[in-house]
Amino acid sequence: MDQTTDTFQIEDTNYASFANKTKISIEKGQGIYVYDEKGQRYIDFTSGWGVTSIGHANPVITQALVEQSRKIIQNPNSGATYSPARSKLISLMQEKILPGNLTRIFFANSGAEANDAAIKLARKATGKLNIISTEKSFHGRTISTVSATGQNKHRDKFNPLIPHHLFVPFNDIEAVRQVITQDVAAVIVEPIQGEGGINVPDDDYLEKLSYLCHENDVLLIVDEIQTGFCRTGSMFASDEVKIDILTMAKGIAGGFPFAAFAMSEDVHDNLEVGDHGGTYCGNPLGCAVAYAVIKYMLDNKICENVENLGQFVFAELKELKKEYHNLIKDIRGKGLLIAIEMADEDITSSLNSKCFDNGLLLNVTQGNVIRMFPDLNISKEEMEEGLDIFKNSLIELSE
Repeated sequence: MDQTTDTFQIEDTNYASFANKTKISIEKGQGIYVYDEKGQRYIDFTSGWGVTSIGHANPVITQALVEQSRKIIQNPNSGATYSPARSKLISLMQEKILPGNLTRIFFANSGAEANDAAIKLARKATGKLNIISTEKSFHGRTISTVSATGQNKHRDKFNPLIPHHLFVPFNDIEAVRQVITQDVAAVIVEPIQGEGGINVPDDDYLEKLSYLCHENDVLLIVDEIQTGFCRTGSMFASDEVKIDILTMAKGIAGGFPFAAFAMSEDVHDNLEVGDHGGTYCGNPLGCAVAYAVIKYMLDNKICENVENLGQFVFAELKELKKEYHNLIKDIRGKGLLIAIEMADEDITSSLNSKCFDNGLLLNVTQGNVIRMFPDLNISKEEMEEGLDIFKNSLIELSE
């Protein structure tokens, strides 16, 4: 029995089977490339579902892990004691990346946990119950965040759900206006829906939503789990909009499990000691890695790289759509959050399989949407290499 077969058998027999797995066992990675146990190389255009923001095995992450682990990994009494690693990260975020009104930060372990906390604390801070979310949204897999997710396939099988959630169509201000007076604590929204199919709203959607929320004393929670940290070409997709709570994860620590939420002073003033916490929240190891990743992004102008490459990629894909309009239904997204909507699910599945056979790893969401979200420090040459595999696979499919 070879090592790969052993890996497959152990996981298939003993690991909880909540995912439909691709038969590939990844042993290591470097930048955009990953290698299976037999040494076969693949280009990863999933970045671990958007988390390896500065590439696999980036040396700055390794260095941060080693240096901090030699000092301390977890504080005594956890978050109830101070940490220089934590304060260093807070200072960087406050001074360089967060909107000026978001003066209070708390760290978490995952995006779902950050969203869960934001919903809970919004209800406490306002004294109101209802949360408005959007159809096709995705906010996590805890029972609270599933309840806030606007997709029946994620909700219906987990009854009873947490009550007091209202759903409106995405990118529809009038629909929000119809329900926002109904004892609403907050609206939670993704600037661009990720799992829902990379749905991009009108340019002024968030601005109008912010105005409507503040006009009605309702908090605006912006879920930047997938869009944050340069993914769309700016540090946050909501940078120009006044919001009350911002949730962050995925790219924040380059693949290390870490998350955060930031809130305004007004929200914080309506909360008190004991309202939230967590054993690992703001642990020194996670803080050190997140600091290294964010500093790398700033020092290497990653947002600028994403902006430039995004323009190049969309131009290439739109030309491809013209040629294969019978197979490709739509191209959409922003920066390096890219959706290629295919004509149907069978075509999508076949194309995804061909790309895999040819050495390119992609992600499929909503059945017929191929999602590309590669590492943000990818070079133009590497991007072209992945696109060439995609194009050649599409040609094979069309023959």
